[in-house]
Amino acid sequence: MRSLFDHGTSAPLIPFLARHIVTQARDAGWDRLTNGDLLNAAESAGFQVLVTTDKNMRYQQNLSGRVISIVVLGNSQWRVAVNYVEVITAAVDDAKPGSYVEIDIPLPPKKPFSRS
Repeated sequence: MRSLFDHGTSAPLIPFLARHIVTQARDAGWDRLTNGDLLNAAESAGFQVLVTTDKNMRYQQNLSGRVISIVVLGNSQWRVAVNYVEVITAAVDDAKPGSYVEIDIPLPPKKPFSRS
């Protein structure tokens, strides 16, 4: 399956998607495209999945009729997302044409400040 990572998706995730041919938007020259143009370019190029961190995409774009699947990561920080690799890979592996999935990846709780 051909997958496209937008500019906010952490590259260290790529080796975990062994069943996919992953291209980063930057490498395709698409890192400056807006969401609608990125979706159009990705679909035209035959990508089946877009992995993004843009939680607003579904509100900003009409996704009905899209062929590409969209997997939205709830956090772009690799140090946090690494704890959700199994969930992320399952979502990307199971993506169906035109589907939209958001993966909630909350920040870990902050440690209370202490003066020692």
